[in-house]
Amino acid sequence: MRELPNETLSGDKAPSRKREGNEPERKCILSGEHAGRGDLIRLALGPDGQVAPDVRARAPGRGAWIGVDRATLEAAQAKGKLKGALMRSFKTNSLAIPDDLAQRIEEALKKAVLDRLGLEARAGNLLSGSEKIEVAARRGEVRLLLHAFDAGEDGKRKLDQAWRMGDGEAAGLVFPEPRPILSMALGRQNVVHVALIDAAAAARVRHAYNRWRAFIGTNDGLSAGSASVPEASAVDVNEG
Repeated sequence: MRELPNETLSGDKAPSRKREGNEPERKCILSGEHAGRGDLIRLALGPDGQVAPDVRARAPGRGAWIGVDRATLEAAQAKGKLKGALMRSFKTNSLAIPDDLAQRIEEALKKAVLDRLGLEARAGNLLSGSEKIEVAARRGEVRLLLHAFDAGEDGKRKLDQAWRMGDGEAAGLVFPEPRPILSMALGRQNVVHVALIDAAAAARVRHAYNRWRAFIGTNDGLSAGSASVPEASAVDVNEG
């Protein structure tokens, strides 16, 4: 991809190229790679000089964009590379980066996914409960299938098979949080599996999910909040 002059690549006020679908492109200040706004994470500079995550890209003023995972970000922060890149992007030496910036970004991305699931549930685009999901999957009505991190292997295997029979994908996505988190987000009890039955809703959830997973890393599929969850048994009991 052709490089543009540096002065056109930092901050929100610079001219931007368009991707397919007219989505503006931005450049990651750490890797130098380009991607659409929706695939990167925006960092905003507050009036007090504090750098904060702006994952919904709504905060006013100049922004800087990153497209690296948590481990890379933390390494760049520890070495001072992140601060240098932000000072160049924001054109100021007066800024402060919180020590827990990576954790704040992760929490914000997780909240974006959970909020999106809640919205789709209220819109009637989401199913929970193994029996309901299995019936819909076999009918070819499921567009996206999610399993809680602590879902039992038998429960996942059963629904994945039903989804394949309904011309779905090979397997559902593992949600990097346990069932209590999904349950609270949806205002329902014991949510272990979630199915999106609307194509547009599935695309919205998948996009939010992919941003979160890309940041926390996909090697083990766990966020910091999930690491201490005990291993589930092979068979789910009263799985919702």
